[in-house]
Amino acid sequence: MSVDPSAPMNYVDDDASSGSGDDVNLLEGHNKRQSVTPSSSGRRKRSRKATGDAIVDAMLEIASASKMRASAIMKSEDRFSISKCIKVLDEIKGVDQRVYFFALDLFESPNARETFISLKSEKRLLWLQRKCNASSS
Repeated sequence: MSVDPSAPMNYVDDDASSGSGDDVNLLEGHNKRQSVTPSSSGRRKRSRKATGDAIVDAMLEIASASKMRASAIMKSEDRFSISKCIKVLDEIKGVDQRVYFFALDLFESPNARETFISLKSEKRLLWLQRKCNASSS
């Protein structure tokens, strides 16, 4: 039996063509799977989009709530600001210098500022004097 010089070429061609055929079949199968997949992935994409939209909406609500809270805090801080406390203190008649400067130090505390502003005007001086006397004892 003699070996035909074209046989190895045919052998390679056969192998290549059978491999190509398998590849084609695999590709066709893959393409068939892909043609089925888009409808399900389309649903997944829509579902992901809906979930993403919900997350974005939730984040926007959080940001909005945070801005509202920050605004409320700023208004509260303005209401009990050091400058407002000093303005009110300056309006009180009969504050001696020792109590006045003690009050300035006291106003560094947010709680003290809030207490001072929240008191009725006739009680503020008495409260400051009591605080000042308590600190010097």
